[in-house]
Amino acid sequence: MTRVTRDFGNTMQRDAVPPVSADVIFPSSRFPNYKIGANNQIVEVKEDSTALTMKEVVARETAQLLEQQKRLSVRDLASKFEKGLAAAAKLSDEARLKDAASLEKHVLLKKLRDALEDLRGRVAGKNKDDVEEAIAMVEALAVQLSQREGELIQEKTEVKKLATFLKQASEDAKKLVEEERAYARAEIENARAAVQRVEEALQEYERMSGASGKQDMEELMKEVQEARRIKMLHQPSKVMDMEHELQALRMQLAEKSKYSVQLQKELARKMGEETVSQLYELDGTEALGSFLQIQPCSLAAPELSECSIQWYRLACEGGKKEPISGATKPVYAPEPFDVGRVLQAEITFGDQTTLMTTASAIDPAAGLGNYVEALVRRHDIEFNVVVVQMNGTDHTSESIHVLHIGRMRMKLRKGKTSVAKEYYSASMQLCGVRGGGNAAAQATFWQVKTGLSFVLAFETERERNAAIMLARRFAYDCNIMLAGPDDRAALGS
Repeated sequence: MTRVTRDFGNTMQRDAVPPVSADVIFPSSRFPNYKIGANNQIVEVKEDSTALTMKEVVARETAQLLEQQKRLSVRDLASKFEKGLAAAAKLSDEARLKDAASLEKHVLLKKLRDALEDLRGRVAGKNKDDVEEAIAMVEALAVQLSQREGELIQEKTEVKKLATFLKQASEDAKKLVEEERAYARAEIENARAAVQRVEEALQEYERMSGASGKQDMEELMKEVQEARRIKMLHQPSKVMDMEHELQALRMQLAEKSKYSVQLQKELARKMGEETVSQLYELDGTEALGSFLQIQPCSLAAPELSECSIQWYRLACEGGKKEPISGATKPVYAPEPFDVGRVLQAEITFGDQTTLMTTASAIDPAAGLGNYVEALVRRHDIEFNVVVVQMNGTDHTSESIHVLHIGRMRMKLRKGKTSVAKEYYSASMQLCGVRGGGNAAAQATFWQVKTGLSFVLAFETERERNAAIMLARRFAYDCNIMLAGPDDRAALGS
């Protein structure tokens, strides 16, 4: 079997074959690729293509929609159906284009067959056999084209059914979306109404239980405190045992420190270092949390009430003296600013001046640093205090107040009423009370602002020193140097 070529030999003229009509429309710029398979059947050679057809894309998305319908939301389902409907419409347009192309193929095959029939009557011999073979190939191609058209018609019917199904599904999805939206709106309204009813019930309950709630809370607190006390009496914890041991160790340390100071003073007397200063001596533990008191040790010592007293700070023994403003009493309680410094008392009686100096620098209180760090980590830092003086006048009431030390301000309140409240500023002052009796180690001087000051007494010396350290620490974070009267110059230097 030979192959049809454009050159039919020398037996035919070039103008023997009439040209193809100009009204023929070719669907592509090249002739389709065909090959002869088994039993002389013409087989169309399909080009390799990785791209999927529109039908396969629609079928795949439809399968995904059916599989994911149960777990997709209503809105996503409606969107998927809309995409499927658009794809079906596009597939329908593609089917119409294929119908037009199929019609063009029929016209082309008919004209080609007519041209070959006309050619068969003009040639003879081997060329005639080739023409007849070409006519057979064209007829077989026409049969395959008819079969393909039948398949396309069936696919078109399926596409129409799929488009109808997707359109109906899209309408159902829209209805479902509207129903879900209406249901959601109704649920929201019901939830709002329920919240409003709950708020009204809570307000009513607060109004009814406002009077009795406070009393019940106080009774409950008393019961809890009593239960804790009973529990601690019957089942003391390890923490309490450690606290007792620490307290005992602190007492022993204070006694040994006091005894050491006495030995140093006796040694100084024996060595003849004290002459005029033997008239008085400093009594007390030289540590934070205690107080120092001037005591006469000679019958020739003048009465302290007739003498002028001034306390000083020294960076080291023999160093520059810094007078402590307001410290003019026989009793002085060291504050945190005095830790690491030597204290000196100057007693003047007429032309006679007596100097007394601590044996060493003031020691810090044991465990105070850890206590302050634990307080810093708290959200609210409050201390129970009693107002002793207000603007230099004794305060008659001894009711409990609460001193709140915050990171930006300090506040003094009695119950829910604020007595004083002020942000850290240059006019604020805070230090230990510079004078007084045995309670000086528990008292603090606080100048809120110019014209408003308090003397506050804390429950323990530890809380007094911790309050001063915390307030100064927070004020320093706000670029404020919080100290006592005339102490800022010493801090700056």
